[in-house]
Amino acid sequence: MKKLSLLFVLVATTLFGFKGIQSTTWLVDKAHSKLGFEITHLMVSDVEGSFKNFDAKITASKEDFSDAVVELSADIASVNTDNEKRDQHLTSEDFFDAAKYPKLTFKSTSVKKVGGNKYKVAGNLTFHGVTKPVTLDATLRGVITNPQSKKTIAGFKVSGTIKRSDFNFGAKYPNAMLSDEVVLNANTEFVKQ
Repeated sequence: MKKLSLLFVLVATTLFGFKGIQSTTWLVDKAHSKLGFEITHLMVSDVEGSFKNFDAKITASKEDFSDAVVELSADIASVNTDNEKRDQHLTSEDFFDAAKYPKLTFKSTSVKKVGGNKYKVAGNLTFHGVTKPVTLDATLRGVITNPQSKKTIAGFKVSGTIKRSDFNFGAKYPNAMLSDEVVLNANTEFVKQ
C-alpha cells in the first residue's frame, strides 16, 4: 500500500507539474533600517523617536510579496528621542512601562497589494500589554542585488497611525499636551535568505 501511495504521488507530480509551495525568508538589515514614530507636542511641533533594538522578518512564497507574513519585535527600553531625560520618562510607568512590558510586537494577518508597489498590511500590534488590530501602508521601494554583498535585498517604506488611548499609555497627559495620535514609520531593507 505504501508503494502504491508513493507511486501515485510520483506520477501526479510528473504529470501535473505539482511543486510544493516554497516560502522565502527575508531578514531585516538593521544597519540600513529604522523603526520610528512621531507625536505632536503642545499642538505645535512634532517630536520624533525610534527603537534602536528591533528585529523583523518577512516570509513570502510570491515574488510580489502579496502573500507575505510580516513579524516584528522591538525592545521598548531601546527608545531614543535624542534626549536622555525624555527617553527615561518614556520607559517609565507614565508611558511605556518598559519594566512591565519590555517588547512591542507586530504580526501581520494579511498583506494586500492595492496597486503598483503599494500594499495594505493588516495585523495585530501588541504594545503596553494591549493587542489591537492595525493597518499600515507599505510601499515596496524595489528589489535589487546589492553590488557589494551580491545578496538580493528589498526596501520598504511603512507608515500608519495608532492612538495612545487605544494602547493605554501616557493617559495622564491630555491631548492638548500630547496628541492622541502617534504616527508610526519605518524605512527598511530586508535581505533574502
